[in-house]
Amino acid sequence: MPAPRKTITQVTMRELKEIVLNNLQALWEPDSFLATKYSDAPNLIPPIMLWGAPGVGKSTLVRELTTELGVGFIDVRLAQREPVDMRGLPVPENDSVKWLISSEWPRDPSSRGIILFDELTAADRTLQVASYEFILDRRLGDLYRVPRGWYIMAAGNRAEDRAVATAMSSALANRFLHLEVKPDAQSFLEWATENDLHPAVINFIRYRPELLFSQDSQDLQRGWPSPRSWERVSTLLKITDKYGNKRNLKYTVPGLVGEGAAVEFLTFYRDMFYQQKNTDVRKLLLTGQEILVPQRPDQLYACCGAIAYYMKMERDKKAFDTMLPNFLAFCLKLPDDFSQMLMSDTLSVRNKERQGQITSHPLYQQWLAKVKG
Repeated sequence: MPAPRKTITQVTMRELKEIVLNNLQALWEPDSFLATKYSDAPNLIPPIMLWGAPGVGKSTLVRELTTELGVGFIDVRLAQREPVDMRGLPVPENDSVKWLISSEWPRDPSSRGIILFDELTAADRTLQVASYEFILDRRLGDLYRVPRGWYIMAAGNRAEDRAVATAMSSALANRFLHLEVKPDAQSFLEWATENDLHPAVINFIRYRPELLFSQDSQDLQRGWPSPRSWERVSTLLKITDKYGNKRNLKYTVPGLVGEGAAVEFLTFYRDMFYQQKNTDVRKLLLTGQEILVPQRPDQLYACCGAIAYYMKMERDKKAFDTMLPNFLAFCLKLPDDFSQMLMSDTLSVRNKERQGQITSHPLYQQWLAKVKG
């Protein structure tokens, strides 16, 4: 029987973001204890090595964090580089050699950002060796030094992920703060709501959080469930909603998340839009017909997702005005946890006028009194 794998510290996306932000704060604040006590503070803050399966969102989190902070981001796909890309190109000059350093490395001493060495474990040993000095000492000999406002990170897959993985040398490994990113449904749902993923995906993962990520019984040369593949399902659904034929989803969704997850998801998706006698939820909202509260949890998640979707997507003001009372009446009939979930999803629309229209309605005040108990 094989020995169990020695795990390293696992973190959720929310926890990882907090750790990175703390390190950036220590790096950037001129009056931080590191800056005041040590002249070489950037070398004292350990670079982070992110471990995790493909598709869990390691590099996405770093990229989006730099966008949120308004700082630079350099994504170095080490497996696609040559050693000369790291060290620079030697050019003969008289009786010596001049090194031309890559133009992608930041030069401005006042600039800030993150340099991410992605796919580090997919790079062969020669490339890993070429990156040592840059990662360990934040420099390339006497030719180049990383500006102090730039933080260095790396990411890679584990050997058990059945992805390309080369063992990291002890010299390089010992320099990193190693963190393993675990798939976390709550973090994904927060991110998915902020980034307007399709409500069918959001509500399906609420109902089946264990299917956010699964490599069990999957052909990993085909589609399988991961945060990345569910994001792509969301994009596919939006394309289909606008241009396509929903019948084709039975061919396309399995190609992203695998057969098993796709069968469950497509059943959920069907229930999301067709509730009572195959009547479209939008039609129920528009005609003022009573929307019955489904008894099965999966259908209740699906129904709430569909209602939030149509309330957020409705562009016609007259239609929205007609739908609003029926929406609020349905919220009043729901159990409090589902009621608050549906209201939160609907109010997440980026339209202040619509938000105000909902919260100023008399039925909203009645709903508010109900949930406050």
